Amino acid sequence: MVEILVRDIEPATVEGLKARARLHGRSLQKELKLILEASVPVTMTEAGKLARTWQQRLARRKFSDSAVQLREDRRR
Repeated sequence: MVEILVRDIEPATVEGLKARARLHGRSLQKELKLILEASVPVTMTEAGKLARTWQQRLARRKFSDSAVQLREDRRR
C-alpha cells in the first residue's frame, strides 16, 4: 500500500472533511480514501461491463416513447 502526504490544506477544508467523516461514521483517513477512490475515472473496460450490466437489467422492461409524450404535452 502506498502512503500519500498532502501539505498546506486549509484548516476549514480539514474541518469540513472531518465533519463529513463523522457524518458517515468513518475515520478521516477512510473518508479521504473513499473520496480519492471515487475520483478515479472508470476505464473503458469497466464502463463496458457496467453498460452490459444495465442493458441486461433493463432488457426485460418496456419503455414508452418519450417523443410521443412530449408531443402530447405540447398540444395541451
